[in-house]
Amino acid sequence: MLVAVLLAFAIPILVLVFDSSETAAPVPVPPADRLLPAGPPQPQVVAFQGTLRVFLPIAESRVTAVGYQAVGEGALALEPVGTQANAGVLTRLLRRLFGQDNGGIRYYLLGGAAGPDTGGLDVGAAAGTDVYAPVDGSIIAISRRIIDGRPFGVRIDIQPSGSPGLVVSVTNLTPDEALTVGSAVAAARTKIGNVVDLAKVESSALARYTQDSGQHVQVEVHPASNLSLP
Repeated sequence: MLVAVLLAFAIPILVLVFDSSETAAPVPVPPADRLLPAGPPQPQVVAFQGTLRVFLPIAESRVTAVGYQAVGEGALALEPVGTQANAGVLTRLLRRLFGQDNGGIRYYLLGGAAGPDTGGLDVGAAAGTDVYAPVDGSIIAISRRIIDGRPFGVRIDIQPSGSPGLVVSVTNLTPDEALTVGSAVAAARTKIGNVVDLAKVESSALARYTQDSGQHVQVEVHPASNLSLP
């Protein structure tokens, strides 16, 4: 009886240790297909901040990986929806044994210097990929992002509908030409821009889990009173 019990626990552990699919990067989309129009993503909640729902801003077929990192004290912690793919073996075992593996989007915790571990949501995709609004709301600012004295894309700030105390910021993208301050946007429906290529000026922590340089858009949620707008 004891042997049977030990085997019942040992076999799942061995499966977890040797099952590379737990932490392997997503199967990459062929390069020639990555920039083909994929249309808007299917509405899919990727995270919560309180009652605010944050939707996946890129069509899932174009996503290379999803990660969260600490981006400073000003960002609010997001509650991921899905399963942490780079959790420890024991954590993954317990999730399986007790039915706590949520499935859905698989995400990685990427670390960071300060602030909540899930303050920044990184959604990986090839440079040029279409980016859609992560929340319903209206555009309150579009500001250039300067790196080493040169502009690289913009930060788009969105006032989410029903959450006047929050601002959702999206960075690492070039804005859609039709987008202006005051524009209304719909989550997973309104195109707001395209992923910008930052490979020459920044190294991405997400690159550990992709088969490219980890290009991505980043989504953060801030208290409106704390965010400096241009």
